[in-house]
Amino acid sequence: MPKNKIIMILTFGGIFIVLLAVLLFTTGMSSFKSAESKIALIEINGVITESRDIIREIKRYNDDNSVKAILLRIDSPGGVVGPAQEIYSELNKVDKNIVTSMGSVAASGGYYIACASDTIFANPGTITGSIGVVMSFPQMQELSKKIGIGMDVVKSGKYKDSGSSFREMTPDERQVYQAMVDDVHEQFVEAVYEGRKHSNLTKEKILEIADGRAFSGRQALKMNLIDDIGTLNDAIEYTAKISGIKGEPKVIKKRERKPLLNRFLGNIFGDKINNIMDKQISIRYELSF
Repeated sequence: MPKNKIIMILTFGGIFIVLLAVLLFTTGMSSFKSAESKIALIEINGVITESRDIIREIKRYNDDNSVKAILLRIDSPGGVVGPAQEIYSELNKVDKNIVTSMGSVAASGGYYIACASDTIFANPGTITGSIGVVMSFPQMQELSKKIGIGMDVVKSGKYKDSGSSFREMTPDERQVYQAMVDDVHEQFVEAVYEGRKHSNLTKEKILEIADGRAFSGRQALKMNLIDDIGTLNDAIEYTAKISGIKGEPKVIKKRERKPLLNRFLGNIFGDKINNIMDKQISIRYELSF
C-alpha cells in the first residue's frame, strides 16, 4: 500500500478516535448534569391563545427526576379561556413545588394560571388581578351602509348568527351571551378560590374584587391575591430553598421558537402585528385597556 494512503488512513482514523472521545465525554457530562438538581423555568408571555407547548413543557419537567421544582414566569394580560384553563388543569397534576414570578403584568388569564402555583411573587408595580370575563363583538352596520355592503343570512335557528357585525344584538341574544359570561366568570372565581385557599382568601372576598379591576402587586399582596413581593431572582432563591437545593440553583428553560412568519413580521412591524395575528373572536380572560 502506498505510503501516502497509509498516512491518510491513520490521519482520518485519529480524527475519528478524537471525535468519538469527545462524543463520549460530552455524553458523560450530559449524564452528570442531568443528575443535578434543577429548577425548570416556564415562561408564559403575551396573549394566551394556545396551550399545547406549555403543557408539553409541564409534562416534560414533571417527568424529569432531576427537576425539583417548576418556576412560572408570567408576563401576560391573559387571553382565551380554554387554553388558560388547560394550563391551569395541567399544573394541578404536577407533584412538585410550583412557584410563580409575575413580570410587568400577570392579569386575568395570566393570574388564573398563577393560582395553580403554591406561591406567587410579584413586583410592587406588577399589574395583576383583573378577575373577569369579556366578549367583544365588532359593530360595522354604519360602515357597511356607507360602502354598500349587506349580508343575507339563512340560518337553522334564531341564535345561529348572533353576534353578527352587520346588525345590532337583540335583547334575547344579549341575555344568552351574558349567561355564558357569568358562567365562565364563576369558573374563574372557583379557580382562584381553590388555588388561594392556603392564603385564607374566602370566596366572598374574591367576589367583592372579581369585577375586572386590576391591582398593583402591592395592592394584591394586601388582598392575599399573591404571597410575597419579590423579583424573579427572589423567586428562584425561594424555589431552591423549599426544594432543598443547596448552593447556586441550576435553572433550565426551553428555547423560544416563534413561527417563521411571526418572526419575520415581528422584525418589521414589532410585536403589535404578532398580537393582532394571535387575536380571534372568543370568550376571554384578558385585561383590556
